[in-house]
Amino acid sequence: MPHTRVEQKAHTRQALLDTALRLLEDRSLDSLGLRELTREVGIVPTAFYRHFPDVASLGVALVEQCLGGLRTAVRAVRDGIADSDAVISRSLSVLVAQLHERREHFRFIARERHGGVAPVRRAIREQLDLSAAELATDLLTRRLPHVTALERWEAQDVRMLATLIVDHVVQTAAALLELPPGDEAAASDTIDMADRQLRLIALGSRHWPG
Repeated sequence: MPHTRVEQKAHTRQALLDTALRLLEDRSLDSLGLRELTREVGIVPTAFYRHFPDVASLGVALVEQCLGGLRTAVRAVRDGIADSDAVISRSLSVLVAQLHERREHFRFIARERHGGVAPVRRAIREQLDLSAAELATDLLTRRLPHVTALERWEAQDVRMLATLIVDHVVQTAAALLELPPGDEAAASDTIDMADRQLRLIALGSRHWPG
């Protein structure tokens, strides 16, 4: 158990996040009541505001915790790798590992990406935009072979390629979440198809612009 006030505050904040995820397993964020959440955590409703200004802000924190962690992990994979096939393969491995570790987070993202809480929708879009911007920078500065001759591309086209890749990864995550738990064969097939499709995107990009 935490001993200092700072540790206690961090502990309670994380308890709010974890409990919200549990309560939202099959529900949307806009159905979550403040009293319900704080009762489950074991604090009075007014204590919630020491950690978040409102429930939407808690949702934004969940988004940053999940997608921010994925961004960091995927960027680490790209460091020091100069082969595009290896980047694709290792990035998908990271995605699968994150899905196993944060399955409830990703289910939350999948539900809320087009949900009714506007700040959370914006936070998801901002995190995905950051992922695309970081990938575009890496594509330009590292010039991964077999991807494309990027020096002849317009900046907006590089960003378009990065966004296409990020969106495909998001779709792959959503497809994996829809599979029955423990269906390793279906998961393997989904990952293999995603790997092939990303390689096709990389190959096609070599011929852009036509």
